[in-house]
Amino acid sequence: MLLQFDFKSSVPLYMQLRNQIVNGIAAGELKFGEKLPSVRGLAEESGINAMTVSKAYQLLRQEGYIVTDRRRGAQVCWEKGATEAAEDTVQNLRLCISELRLSGMSREEVLKICSSLYEEGKA
Repeated sequence: MLLQFDFKSSVPLYMQLRNQIVNGIAAGELKFGEKLPSVRGLAEESGINAMTVSKAYQLLRQEGYIVTDRRRGAQVCWEKGATEAAEDTVQNLRLCISELRLSGMSREEVLKICSSLYEEGKA
């Protein structure tokens, strides 16, 4: 999985990393049990601070996408259907749909975009 960071984005780097890993899991690029790079290794490889990587890994661990172990490092632990969508994720989706509706987009256009994005993320 190739990570790309936008250093000019208003989205913090740790969230960019978190989002790319979640997208990689959803797309099947990262499989259950797959070992992720060490915090230090990923920081050196990507050119971001180790504390930034650590913060992203902590968030992913809290959300249940990865497990961490001192000996084995970080591993993907997300299994399809393992947990229900977090309520805040549903709230974020609700807000996005509201914004699209207010911009004048029709229900059909919103559903078409959602369908396309959903299919794009399938393995």
